[in-house]
Amino acid sequence: MGTSWAAKIVGGDPQAARAIAGRVLGQVIADMSHWDPGSALSRLNRAPIGSWQRLPPALATVLASAWRVAGASGGAFDPTIGALTDLWGFGPSGPRTSPPPAEAIEVAHAAAGLDAFELDPLLLRARRLRDARLDLSGIAKGYAVDALAAALEAAGHRDLLVEIGGEFVGRGLRPDGQPWWVDVEPLPATALPPLRIAAHDVAIATSGDYRRSFTSGRRRYAHTLDPRTGRPIVHGTASVTVLAADCMHADAWATVLTVLPPEEARSWATEHALAARTVVRTERGLVEWLSPALQAMLG
Repeated sequence: MGTSWAAKIVGGDPQAARAIAGRVLGQVIADMSHWDPGSALSRLNRAPIGSWQRLPPALATVLASAWRVAGASGGAFDPTIGALTDLWGFGPSGPRTSPPPAEAIEVAHAAAGLDAFELDPLLLRARRLRDARLDLSGIAKGYAVDALAAALEAAGHRDLLVEIGGEFVGRGLRPDGQPWWVDVEPLPATALPPLRIAAHDVAIATSGDYRRSFTSGRRRYAHTLDPRTGRPIVHGTASVTVLAADCMHADAWATVLTVLPPEEARSWATEHALAARTVVRTERGLVEWLSPALQAMLG
């Protein structure tokens, strides 16, 4: 899925733990990777319009969650913009060095939208209603973190820290009795003090505009697309971190807050009691904001 994973586990057989990780992550890739042309998600994206496709249970669960987040976010999160992601060079098609043609953007944007698909999670099936493609990169990685942590716990590993692409789930304690301390990924060349979080029975997800981008002319295009415009975000949000009970939702909410303009993101996080941190580029430099819920968690 285009990223790396790691796990720290107290006690137990490391070879057995690696086998569990291989099985769990292999299944996530087989179900919902848009980088793997043989995945269930990729097959759904290629299916004839109107043709029902069987869904693995995990994919049905993630799609249902993605639909709920999309509805709650007013369109700031949209899993149906896979064609736009590819068009801008941030998907399996490979990177770009210049923006795509405006006409191509408009066509892909018009095809996207939740009404481009019909989901039937009870019968584990879905179908495309028009030529749109799904991209679950804003939620599937978080699901994978949850799935791996749950599988390791079920195997008897109570004290662990799982990380995939900079997103974490911590359970229990380290051997020295301390919690699993996680330093939130710093922005490049920043003087902001690090944000250190005790990952004790909590999930942490960070979304940043500095991970993948390209520059054309004098403008930099970050990989986070605003589904409402079909184009990369243009405001100054550089990084968003969300803490939640599970990583799937932390991942999705971090994407929402990255897409929303800074003031709207702050209001949204406060209204929905999200434990969130935003870092915004301004003319005065980087401005950090901690939501009331996060301030309460940090004491």
